[in-house]
Amino acid sequence: MSTKEHWRNTVLAGLANYIDAGSIVSGSVALALWKEQYGLTDTFIGLIGAFSANAISAGVGALIGGRLCDIFGRKKIYQFDMLFYAFGMLFLIFAAAPWMIITGFLLVGLAVGADIPASWSLIAEQAPDDARGAHSGVAQILWYLGPVAVLVAGYFLKPFGIDGVRWLFIHLAVLALALTFLRSRMKESERWEESVAAAGEGKKLPGWSDVLKPQHLAPILYLVVMYGMWNLWAGYNGFFTPYLIKQNNLPEWAETVVPASYFFIGMISIFFVFMKLADKVNQRTLFAISAVMHVVGMALLAVFGFTLEVVIVHIVIMGIAGGFGAQSFFQLWSAELFPTAIRSTAQGLAFALVRIGLGIWSLAVPSLASSNFTELAWILTGFLVVSGVVGFIWAPRNEGKSLEQLDAERQGA
Repeated sequence: MSTKEHWRNTVLAGLANYIDAGSIVSGSVALALWKEQYGLTDTFIGLIGAFSANAISAGVGALIGGRLCDIFGRKKIYQFDMLFYAFGMLFLIFAAAPWMIITGFLLVGLAVGADIPASWSLIAEQAPDDARGAHSGVAQILWYLGPVAVLVAGYFLKPFGIDGVRWLFIHLAVLALALTFLRSRMKESERWEESVAAAGEGKKLPGWSDVLKPQHLAPILYLVVMYGMWNLWAGYNGFFTPYLIKQNNLPEWAETVVPASYFFIGMISIFFVFMKLADKVNQRTLFAISAVMHVVGMALLAVFGFTLEVVIVHIVIMGIAGGFGAQSFFQLWSAELFPTAIRSTAQGLAFALVRIGLGIWSLAVPSLASSNFTELAWILTGFLVVSGVVGFIWAPRNEGKSLEQLDAERQGA
């Protein structure tokens, strides 16, 4: 492929990130309105967070979709799951009862979950060896762009109530349908095709027994702890921040402008730090700097409370750190740490464990935030400490290496 084709395919595959994050934040914008309209309890709001695209349903989708990607190919999964996504969005667009909200998020989560290992594997497998981090960064920028677009639009649509917010879901459904057609022109991953050919016609492809071997289970556990602990904070941040701003009686504009600013700062950080440096510098050092910033930024809320001034400083620090932190490296490393034959399966398993864990945690967040936010803030700070320590100690050094070189190193070890 030409360089132009490489970047085009990365953008089309990476739009799964836009749709994933857009789903999460659209739900967060609608959350307070749904609560007022249907008299939802904190327990029910926790259920929405737990089973939404933010958590359990996305995890289940990744677990199933990841395995199917290694059996049938990346293209078949990431092309047609967008139709399923659009169908799920219809329940949110026309939600007229609480059960439709839960159903919509369940279906949407299954679709975006299945798309993640497919798109992330494709991006890593088709990217040039010396620009894998840069291509992964494009997908991360699209992940951050989703919330920025949704939150800015939400600022202008919220005065129209839930009918205005429905347009956030409509634009995601339209984009999913458009992606179905645009992705049909993409080529299958050559590395996956070579992997299938190498296995031999008629032979059984590597499966779960191979994924769960010690040499592959160890990096899965590493990724789950490093990213999972960070994602417990990120899930709270992405889904519950607008809700908490409203609950703490901060200015109404802050419900959308403050979270959007976090994601916009993150986009700048991804472009100028992660995309420029991840393929060239010591990745362990880069991760460590981000981890320290995350801990400091979250501790500010724990020490000084949920006031507008502290929240603004908090989101600036977290936005910069997030651009070259756990999520960007999770996408990159989850592709690099496994051979092509089981790459999507392993990614799907790691992603599933992280999102299901987040779902369980999300059940407790609304009640804990309402009763004792300081305690919640210290717990989240602790999660970030664990993520940073584990991430730094066992961080791989893969910058500049081809996927084949990494495979050879694993076999040699």
